Amino acid sequence: MREKPFLYVDGAGAYRVRVPALRTGGLGTTWAHGARPAGESRPLGRFHIVRPGAGAAGIQAALDRGRDLLLTPGVHHLDRTLRVTRPGTVVLGLGLATLVPDHGGTALSVADVDGVRLAGLLVDAGPVASPTLMEIGPPGARRRHAADPVSLHDVFFRIGGAGPGRAVRSLVVNSSDVIGDNLWLWRADHGDGVGWTVNTAGHGLIVNGDDVTMYGLFVEHYQRHQTLWRGERGRTYFFQNELPYDPPRQAAWREGRHRGYPAYEVAAGVTRHEAWGLGSYCYFTADPRVVADRAFAVPRRPGVRLHHLVTVSLGGKGVIRHVVNGTGGPSDARRNVAHVAEYP
Repeated sequence: MREKPFLYVDGAGAYRVRVPALRTGGLGTTWAHGARPAGESRPLGRFHIVRPGAGAAGIQAALDRGRDLLLTPGVHHLDRTLRVTRPGTVVLGLGLATLVPDHGGTALSVADVDGVRLAGLLVDAGPVASPTLMEIGPPGARRRHAADPVSLHDVFFRIGGAGPGRAVRSLVVNSSDVIGDNLWLWRADHGDGVGWTVNTAGHGLIVNGDDVTMYGLFVEHYQRHQTLWRGERGRTYFFQNELPYDPPRQAAWREGRHRGYPAYEVAAGVTRHEAWGLGSYCYFTADPRVVADRAFAVPRRPGVRLHHLVTVSLGGKGVIRHVVNGTGGPSDARRNVAHVAEYP
């Protein structure tokens, strides 16, 4: 685990950024009882201060010069992808600094390098559909980063809600050993620019890298896969999901022979995966006759284990037929809540 970088004032009254170190076997926060987390302290002069209105070209030039980024509160419009290629780069947003890829591309991409920290960011899809909003590592990334992984802390994604927005995928993780710490990926179910054909978004999180770990993963309302995990030895500690509220009919929301898409799917070829504390809810307000055949879909083999799962039909609007594969359930108008303690 690694804690989030944070801005602070040192004893001399100077602003600095604390960059906590990776730790293993820990429990809870390091700072709860006044302890200083292990790691390094970076002077503010090492950071390029990004204010709303700054052009993407200038931001990229700062990254290319080896600067870290500190984004001030506000909306930062991008006309090109920000590319982080230097190991150990810190990109820290204050006040939910918001990145909008107006060009319909990727807002932020990280090379297959060690130790990058991304924290305190909201990526807001623009009106031109983006294939991917954020990408960690290029497709086919093969390097290992166990000693110094990329980590994401309080990084959020939004498709619609503040206005029309579209994206095929919100977050794609191709690098291995990546850590996610409190990620929320949301296709808006209310607000401005909302509708089945308005704020279109197929996939929330796609994990292709191995040994990726998520602590507190929230993925909601995407039109196809909420979370699709293809990498080996993935781990998730707490997962919350709401399926899309607005499929207009069953035919518009199905995966092959299955009605609907699972909230959390581990690909058929994966041999090892483990997750704890998973919940998925349905609330099919556009057509309460819509059914999701299963909330969780995983290969049935000894190395793939899920612990403490729950499904809920909120207000009895819609059905989740099974909790995981063909086990557990249903959650429907008669029995809203269904549990599976252990699978398999």
